[in-house]
Order: sequence, then structure tokens, then C-alpha cells
Amino acid sequence: MNLFDLSGRVAIVTGGNGGIGLGMARGLKDAGATVVLAGRNASKGAKAAAEVGAKFSRADVTRKAEVQSLVGETVSAHGRLDILVNNAGTAVRKQPQDYEEAEWHHVLDTNLTSAFLCSQAVYADMKKSGGGKIINIGSMMSLFGAPHAAPYAASKGGVMQLTRAHATAWARDNIQVNCVLPGWIDTELTQGARREVDGLHDSVLARTPAGRWGEPSDLSGIAVFLASPASDFITGTAIPVDGGYSVRG
Repeated sequence: MNLFDLSGRVAIVTGGNGGIGLGMARGLKDAGATVVLAGRNASKGAKAAAEVGAKFSRADVTRKAEVQSLVGETVSAHGRLDILVNNAGTAVRKQPQDYEEAEWHHVLDTNLTSAFLCSQAVYADMKKSGGGKIINIGSMMSLFGAPHAAPYAASKGGVMQLTRAHATAWARDNIQVNCVLPGWIDTELTQGARREVDGLHDSVLARTPAGRWGEPSDLSGIAVFLASPASDFITGTAIPVDGGYSVRG
């Protein structure tokens, strides 16, 4: 038995049309899974799906009806659903006193509410098929604070706690729920952060023992591990993939 073989498994990756989501999707596809990328940008999603050899489904995962349609269409097309990667995310960088209420809700809904809605939507199909894997994407901001990221940090702290709650609720259904905490990965989101936060690039390099920013491909292996039989007795964890950033004193 190959503990990392995902042949015959079906995965949904939200926000899978770029960055960390696309890196994870590539890993899942290379391990044999059928992968559905979900996102709001249809042209970007179709291009990403073609690159990976995946499917693309347009969906706003902050809306329950669209999430239910995404899951229903995936199961109808492929006969099952085994893996969910809750990766959809966004950020607005300001000092806490400067946020508009709409900005707060936009970040919380995209990063946290979507993970709840998608997890809730896949539960019945995973239970019916005898189990499944849910991988939530947290952040270094699940652990640390930053003056320019109040709603983002709140949402990613919530993702980590949501992981633990769902893990305890669904363990008896053979559904493992785990959280990945990416370090500073070179994506469109962090490229924006480097433009907006003075000194961020140098401070990240100084604190990261690996001496570099991560690449989306650095997340491929953890996705395969947490989606595969190799992790069947691991649930409720939060695993940093950060080049040592979180353990540097």
C-alpha cells in the first residue's frame, strides 16, 4: 500500500487558482487525485486549471447556496468527494482604527466563514463515503500579531480554532481536519504586503532560518500528506510550513 497515493480520490481546493492553493492543487494532482479548483475569477481559474490538469468551478465560497452547488456538482460529476482544502483568502492592511466595517466583514467572510460553509457542505458526502480529509489554511497570523492585520489575524486565529472544533466533532466519522500555517510565501497577497509594509522583506529573511521566502510548491507535500492515508490518525493539528520562522527566538 502506498500511503501517499491519492488515485481515485476527489478534491476541492478553494482559492485554488493561484498561490498556495495552486501549489497544493499541483501536489494533489501529481499524487493521483482528481482536483476541482473553486474561485470567483473564471478566466484566472480556467487558466490555472489548464496548467494543473484540474477542473474549474466558479463559486463565491462566502455564499452558502454557491458552496452547496459547488459540492453537489462535484459529487455529481465525479461520484464522490474525499478532500477539501479551505484556502480562499484575502487581506486588507490598515491600522486597526482605520478599518471600515465592510472591510472587516469582507476579510472575515472570505477567510473564516467560507471555511465553515465549505466544511459544513462536504460533511454529509464524506461521512457517507466512510471518511474524508479537510485541510484548512491558517497563517503565521494564527500565532502572531501585526499592527496592520487585525481582521486577517482574527480570521486566521479563528481558522485554527475552527479546525480543532471540527476535528473533535467529526473524528468518529473518520474525517480528519487539520490546519496548515504557511510562513511567508511568495504569492500575490504577500507581494502586496511587501509593497505596503516598510521593511517586511528584510525582516522576514532575517527571522527565517531557511534564509528565503517560501514558494507555493513548498506546500505541495504537506497537502499530499494531510490528504492521504499517511495521516489517518492525525487530526486537529496546526502544522507550520515556514522555514523555521515560528520557532526563531
